[in-house]
Amino acid sequence: MEIVEYGGWKRNVRLANKRIELVATLDVGPRVIRLAARGGKNLFKNYDDQIGRTGEKAWQIRGGHRLWFAPEDPVATYWPDNGPVEAKEIAGGVRLAPAPETANRLQKEMDLTLDPKRAQVRVVHRLKNIGTAAISLAPWALTVMAPGGVAIVGLPERGEHPRDLLPNQRLVLWPYTDLGDKRLAMGTRAILLRQKKGGGPIKLGLSNPEGWAAYAVHGCLFVKRFRFDAKADYPDMGCNTELFTNSDMLEVESLGRLVSLAPGATAEHVEEWFLFEDVRAPKTPGDAEKHIRSVVAKTSDEVTD
Repeated sequence: MEIVEYGGWKRNVRLANKRIELVATLDVGPRVIRLAARGGKNLFKNYDDQIGRTGEKAWQIRGGHRLWFAPEDPVATYWPDNGPVEAKEIAGGVRLAPAPETANRLQKEMDLTLDPKRAQVRVVHRLKNIGTAAISLAPWALTVMAPGGVAIVGLPERGEHPRDLLPNQRLVLWPYTDLGDKRLAMGTRAILLRQKKGGGPIKLGLSNPEGWAAYAVHGCLFVKRFRFDAKADYPDMGCNTELFTNSDMLEVESLGRLVSLAPGATAEHVEEWFLFEDVRAPKTPGDAEKHIRSVVAKTSDEVTD
C-alpha cells in the first residue's frame, strides 16, 4: 500500500503485487480508478475531463468502480461524492470511507484487499444506516469498463421439453433496450454485450445463479464473482446482475440482497475480482462457452460470504 498521484489528484492509494495493480481515489469518491496487469493498460474507463478535479456540486461518473445503492433514484442515488475519503490500512489492503451521505442517512465503506501472489482482489461494499428509521435498499457495485470490449454473463444449463415445464430464470429489460441491437447477442449458455462507439444506451438485468460476470478488453479478461441466494429478494424485478452500455463505456454491475436496513445496521455485498492475461475476446455466445467458461472455472473455488 502506498499513496501516489494519479491524473492530477495528489492522494490515491495504490495496491500492487507482481501480477496486478489497482489505484483508488482519496481526494474524491472513492473510485477504484485503475485496475491493470502490472504495468499494463487500464481495464477501467476514465473520463479525462473529470480526472483530477474535486468539489463539483453535481455527481460525477469519473469512471472506475464505485458503490451505489438500489433501487435507482434520480436524486438520492446521485449523491455528489466529490470530497475527501478517509483511508485506513487493514490486513492485506485498505478501508475507504467517504463523508456520510446525510440526506440518504447512509455511511458507505469499501474494503479492498489484494492477494499477495494472485491477480485477485476482494472488494467488500458496506452500507450503514446512520438515521433513525429503516431504509429499504440493496448494495450495488458498478464497474465502468474501458471501451471496445465485450461483457459476458453465463447462463445455467438449459432443460428440455416436456420435462421442464416451469421457468428457471428472469431476464429484465429497461424501456430503452432494443433486443435487436447488434451489440447484444444471446446464446444457449451466455449473453454477450459489446461496447461500441456511436451506440445508444442498452441495459438488461437477470437473476444469475452462476454468480459471475466478465469483461474482455486489451487482451485480458476481468471476472467478478458474487453470491446469489435463490431465496432472497433482489431489486429491479429480481436482478443480481446488470449490464449497461452506451457510446462511451460499459458497466458490469452486481447487486446484493434487497433488505430493510434498521437504524445502526449494516448491509454488505462482496465481489471477488480476477484478472487473466492473454485471453481472446469472444465473438459469439458459443465462442464464450468454448473459451471463456474454462477460464472462469479457475475461480470456482472462490466462495464469497
